[in-house]
Amino acid sequence: MNQDSIQKLLTGVQQGNYSVEQALHKLRHMPGQFIKDACIDHHRSLRTGIPEVIYGESKSVKQITVIAETFLQQQSLFLATRVDSEKAALIREILPELTYHEQARMLTCNLQEPDPARVRGNIVILCAGTSDIPVAEEARITAKALGNPVTSHYDAGVAGLHRLFAQHEVIAAASVIIVVAGMEGALPSVVSGICSCPVVAVPTSIGYGTSFGGITALLGMLNSCAPGLAVVNIDNGFGAACHASAINRKNWPETLQDSGSTV
Repeated sequence: MNQDSIQKLLTGVQQGNYSVEQALHKLRHMPGQFIKDACIDHHRSLRTGIPEVIYGESKSVKQITVIAETFLQQQSLFLATRVDSEKAALIREILPELTYHEQARMLTCNLQEPDPARVRGNIVILCAGTSDIPVAEEARITAKALGNPVTSHYDAGVAGLHRLFAQHEVIAAASVIIVVAGMEGALPSVVSGICSCPVVAVPTSIGYGTSFGGITALLGMLNSCAPGLAVVNIDNGFGAACHASAINRKNWPETLQDSGSTV
């Protein structure tokens, strides 16, 4: 349950569309709902602007399904990361309303269109090579699910900088840029050196032996001389999108500010 759904519920009570008992029934699981193997944090989006998201790689089909059903009962945004295609197919046999994003390895439901009144601008996602696309897609799906307009441009690494410079207008207009790169991890430094907005760098595990599963790219990004560059963990497109979304989010709700209420 998020800010909009609670406001809608309270407005419904005020207008007589719901009784107090019905409202209490809807709110009974807040802030936490205990189910088998999990406690669902329904208040997280109210506290942080980012809802609870399910890390699916080490969870069973049954565990993910039960958790998803709990979110769907609340009509809440549902996101599950690191879900392989075989596991996703079995889950969707039970919950066909879920959407599977194969490249991102994510299951989603109840996504909402971006609200221009709640964001500062557009998040741009760039990735160095085609092999980095799965991580970039995890970032793209997450950023969109969190209510951000997103533009993506892939395969624009430093081996052919003309591909990057061809997107100079998009880069210049971005509110936040997520840059995904493996190998030596040079692309975020280049991007940060040609734009004025915050840049979130994502090292990937793509590369030959001395890339050490992304550690070389990670260290290269951490040692960047370009200002305004933040770095997340290896292959963590989800974390990059959450960070970028927090930067891109405006202070809201305006209704509380306008009413003179104190929080």
